[in-house]
Amino acid sequence: MRHYPRQRGFTLVELMIVVAIIGVLASLAIYGVRRYLASARTAEAKSAVGAISNLSAGVFERELGEAELIGAAAGGISKPAVNYLCDSTTVVPATIPPGTKYQPSNAPGTDFHTGNQTQGWICLGYTMSTPIYYQYSYKKAGNYASPALGGPDPGSEGFEVLGQGDLDGDGIISTFARTGTIVGKRLRVSTHIFAFEELE
Repeated sequence: MRHYPRQRGFTLVELMIVVAIIGVLASLAIYGVRRYLASARTAEAKSAVGAISNLSAGVFERELGEAELIGAAAGGISKPAVNYLCDSTTVVPATIPPGTKYQPSNAPGTDFHTGNQTQGWICLGYTMSTPIYYQYSYKKAGNYASPALGGPDPGSEGFEVLGQGDLDGDGIISTFARTGTIVGKRLRVSTHIFAFEELE
C-alpha cells in the first residue's frame, strides 16, 4: 500500500494574518488615491492663482511705456507713464464650495465678468467658464487673508490673489495665495504660491 505525504492546511492564525495584511494594504491604497485626487484638484487653484497674479503684473507693466493725453488740445503735453494695479475684485463664488464644484456664470455683470477698465476681473482680463472647486479673489491695498496664516504681507500698495476651498467638505479651508509688492516704482511678485492646509 502506497503512503502519500500528509498535506498541511493553513491555520486560522495564518489566515487572520493574511487578511490583516490585505486590509492594511487596501487602506494604504485608498489613502494614497485620496491624496492623489486632492493633489490633482489643488492644481486648479495653483494654476488660477498663478495666472491671475501674472495678469495683474502685466497690467502694471503695460503702463511703463505709455503716455496719456489729459483732455489737452493738439500740441498739449501728456502725463508721464503711470503704473497702476487693478482695484479689488468680487469673490467668485460668493461662498466657498463645500466639497462640490461651482459653475461660474457667463452673463455680463456676474462672477468673472464684473468690474471695469481699472477695477475687478474685467481690469485683470481673467475669466473662467469651467466648474471650479475653489473661491477666487484679488485684493489690492489691504484686507489680505494670507498674512494671518503665516503668508507674506504685500503692504498697503500691493496685491494678493487668493484661492480658498474645502475639497472634502469638512469645514477646514485650504488657502493658496500669491502676492505682489511695490518697491520704489517696481512691482515684485512672489516667486512661489503660499499654501495653507493644502489638501483640505
